[in-house]
Amino acid sequence: MQNDEEKPIEPVFRNGTVTVVGVVLSFSLGFLTQWAANPVPWNMGDLPAVILLAIGILLQMHALWDFLQLRSLQPKVYDQATRIFFIGVVVTGSGVFSALIADFVVMISKAA
Repeated sequence: MQNDEEKPIEPVFRNGTVTVVGVVLSFSLGFLTQWAANPVPWNMGDLPAVILLAIGILLQMHALWDFLQLRSLQPKVYDQATRIFFIGVVVTGSGVFSALIADFVVMISKAA
């Protein structure tokens, strides 16, 4: 008898995961695009946000690549790709938060 670790991931379940990863990745790329078009000029204070966004997006892309591979039906590979994706989302979210704070500081300093 096989244990749960040896049973492959259902392809339908994996396909739903690929959809979620693709949607979140597109939102991340969309935020970066909108932020790049922001009329507030960029400065060195934006560098941490850019780095966090870039790393987070790259991690999400890596997870998507892993999920698109046939080997992602193996639970071990699937779980690793899920962890990479989650880390990517957290890092991207930190970048978004950092970007918002940087823009807020610039707007406050201009208003003063």
